[in-house]
Amino acid sequence: MTHYALTVKCPSTRGIVAAVSAFLAERGCNITDSSQFDDQETGNFFMRVSMRSETGATPDGLTEGFAAVAERFAMDYAFHDEAEKMKVIIMVSRFGHCLNDLLYRWRIGALPIEIVGVISNHLDYQKVVVNHDIPFHYIKVTKDNKPEAEARQMAIVEETGAELIVLARYMQVLSDEICRRMSGRIINIHHSFLPSFKGANPYKQAFQRGVKLIGATSHYVTADLDEGPIIEQDTVRVTHAQSPEDYVALGRDVESMVLARAIHAHIHRRVFLNGDKTVVFPASPGSYASERMG
Repeated sequence: MTHYALTVKCPSTRGIVAAVSAFLAERGCNITDSSQFDDQETGNFFMRVSMRSETGATPDGLTEGFAAVAERFAMDYAFHDEAEKMKVIIMVSRFGHCLNDLLYRWRIGALPIEIVGVISNHLDYQKVVVNHDIPFHYIKVTKDNKPEAEARQMAIVEETGAELIVLARYMQVLSDEICRRMSGRIINIHHSFLPSFKGANPYKQAFQRGVKLIGATSHYVTADLDEGPIIEQDTVRVTHAQSPEDYVALGRDVESMVLARAIHAHIHRRVFLNGDKTVVFPASPGSYASERMG
């Protein structure tokens, strides 16, 4: 049996869940997991449904048949084949902890994506990437060549059919044009528990302020630097006895985990943009299972 997911966003009103459930039952689909959220402030309704097709229904057929239901409720909707892996481009500079973590999760099947390329403005991780049989693209970025460099980056995105760009500690600010063009399809990891301690050295700022929690934030990239809708956050506890170097080391681990969680939510269509915020539904049963353990 084939597994699909349905994502829905529409104005809130009664009868949505009943209409969706009735349609899927009529089309021979058995619902295995369902989440919904009614935002009373915005009047928006969000829903994600996992299902098994027990009678041979296809995403195209379901999409076509669902049109009448969608029109009735003014829905923005899509059916997704959960076996299809999202194509992803990873961008990295000179900090490799997030890249290496993502490569490991991808290799064991814990992060079911298709990495179609890695782009970097440095050569530090060329060998690591190539050893994974993944195309590596070195694109140097300077103040003078930035438009040309970004044009090359976007050409790679288009040529590979990448649906998502992951900034795995890519230490260059993307232009407003790329942010708009890839809106909702660029995920960044910020080495700070936003909105505190922004800038180049947040761990030093945190140390100087004597904080007891440090953390990381993964968010969608917008033209407003580090202000995009937040997908995932986490923290780790520190004490007065730790050094700034300890903060950095502990921060590496939490950054890697937070970025992986954000990507996992996005590729499983669990994240919905809701103005300047996001709605992030829990993972479906079995979606964290790995093909192998090492």
